[in-house]
Amino acid sequence: MMKDKVFQAYEVKITDNGEFKGSIIDKHVGDLSDRGVLIRVAYSSLNYKDALSSIGSKGVTKTYPHTPGIDASGVVVHSIDERFHKGDEVIVTGYDLGMNTPGGFGEYISVPGDWVVPLPKGLSLREAMVYGTAGFTAALSVHKVVSHGIKPEDGEILVTGGTGGVGSVAVTILSRLGYRVIASTGKENQKALLLELGAKDIILRNQLQAKTNRPMLKSIWAGVVDTVGGQSLSNGIKGLMYRGCATCCGNVGGHVFDASVYPFILRGVTLYGIDSVMCPMDERLLVWQHLATDWNVTDVIETNDILLKDVQKYIDLILEGNHIGRTIIRHRHTLLD
Repeated sequence: MMKDKVFQAYEVKITDNGEFKGSIIDKHVGDLSDRGVLIRVAYSSLNYKDALSSIGSKGVTKTYPHTPGIDASGVVVHSIDERFHKGDEVIVTGYDLGMNTPGGFGEYISVPGDWVVPLPKGLSLREAMVYGTAGFTAALSVHKVVSHGIKPEDGEILVTGGTGGVGSVAVTILSRLGYRVIASTGKENQKALLLELGAKDIILRNQLQAKTNRPMLKSIWAGVVDTVGGQSLSNGIKGLMYRGCATCCGNVGGHVFDASVYPFILRGVTLYGIDSVMCPMDERLLVWQHLATDWNVTDVIETNDILLKDVQKYIDLILEGNHIGRTIIRHRHTLLD
């Protein structure tokens, strides 16, 4: 019986002394709540939100023990949803996966059909996780810039947090589309990487985050893709050109930013919030189609391919602020297939 099928999962538990500790355990498929579509996970990826889930962040995960992993790609094993059938290759990112629903750090997941995206033609299961939530968020940000009407000839695009999972993909896609990308980073030793991804120039984080009481700065950017928040977002908005736009998707630099109405009413700028978690399915499908075709940059994104046993090491790197690029988790059965 499928319910008796044993699989491995990285599970975080609360120890007797109140600490959060992750380990690889054996589980049964029957331990998963039946949400409609059972998927054998081939790959997952590591995100900052997964790291937060592993240390007990209540803003991410409310109950433990828990299996993180907000991303998963794999093959449908069973479905009561008529849109999906056994053998279909699919992607799941966002919604509640890996937050309070057992996620992609397990070899099986059970999710509602409304969360499931068919794998687009031209994209492999592994490549889908080279993107994962980070790449999908980057692509949503690019989609807003492009849809806003900003063209490559209109001026430079600033991307903050350029070496992170979202930032590095945004830099790469935008440069492939012909935009002149200026990348901001706090990692001075990673300038060569950003130039290789397509950035035309680099701004160090401390330069971009310089405090100023001025309500507006010199018009520099046609658009800003901000993955950091805080002062970086504030100065990015202040430096937008007339009718420019900024996108906002992260808060590692702070959840509060200093702003005034002046850039909005004098320069007519727009600030777009990027939500990859509950993104409507029509937009979700459109963006994944772009990632599989004209925005496909999986050939140049820096990735680390690891096994489940290596997850804790890379979680620690994220929490220390030393993680670069994208980390792909390959489940053991992909080695046997």
